[in-house]
Amino acid sequence: MLRKAIADIEAKYLRTDLPEMRAGDSVRVHTKIKEGDKERIQVFEGVVIAYRKGAPGSSMFTVRKVSYGVGVERMFPVHSPRIDKIEVVGHGGVRRSRLYFLRGLQGKAARLHQEEGPGAADAAHAAPTPA
Repeated sequence: MLRKAIADIEAKYLRTDLPEMRAGDSVRVHTKIKEGDKERIQVFEGVVIAYRKGAPGSSMFTVRKVSYGVGVERMFPVHSPRIDKIEVVGHGGVRRSRLYFLRGLQGKAARLHQEEGPGAADAAHAAPTPA
C-alpha cells in the first residue's frame, strides 16, 4: 500500500519531454540555478558517459566535459525539476554503455566518432549559399 502511494506521487513529477539519448551522445543540459532571490539558466555541455535507467524516479545520467584542462563530470537525475531542457547535439558511435575509459584519455584521444544522423548527411552535401 505504501509503495503504491509513493508510485502515485512520483508519477506526477515524471517528465515526458525527454529526448532519446544514450552513452556517447553530446548533450546540452539547461539547469535552473537559484542565487539569492533570482533564478537563471546555466548550460552544461558535454558527453554522456553513463545513462542509468532504473525505477522511473531514480534514473540518472552523467555528463563529462573538459573545462580549462580539467575534467568536470556532473550527474543529473533524469526527472529533476531543476532541469529546464536537454538538447542532444550529436550522437557518438560507441559500443559501450559506460564510457568511464574517457577519464584516462586526453586531447584528441578523448574524442568520439560522431555518427551521421538523417539530417547530417543532407547538410554536408548541401550547396553553400552565395554571400
